[in-house]
Amino acid sequence: MSSDNFWETVPLNQMTKEQWESLCDNCGRCCLHKIQDSESNLVFFTNVVCRYLVEETCQCSNYTERKKLVPNCLSIEADWAEKFKWLPKTCAYRLLSERKKLYDWHPLVSGDKNTVHYAGISVRGRCYSDADVKENTFMNYVIDWVD
Repeated sequence: MSSDNFWETVPLNQMTKEQWESLCDNCGRCCLHKIQDSESNLVFFTNVVCRYLVEETCQCSNYTERKKLVPNCLSIEADWAEKFKWLPKTCAYRLLSERKKLYDWHPLVSGDKNTVHYAGISVRGRCYSDADVKENTFMNYVIDWVD
């Protein structure tokens, strides 16, 4: 194990801001709109994505102001505990909270920020902007490629 692999030794709640931010693989999956069934509490992902996501890079076009622009924007915190289960199973934050290893395609492991796209994990080329889709039709956009 290399000492550079901080994610293997540093607990989530002890990571520096830089380490924490680097865990994001820029897949864009957390930017997809979700629908929760009120009876079963199951959460379904749609392929409708926040209008501020730049699909090519799968990064927010205004990351520092995202909470002002979208008040319910997901802001992942180290003390989430059970909430990590709402994230996709491929998410580094969830994986590490469950004491699992990062996938080989994760940029921290591969050393290449594009491997998340090459592996077909990102939303690149697979989504619609919420600027173009009416919220009352999101149910028509439920997907099964995110679990």
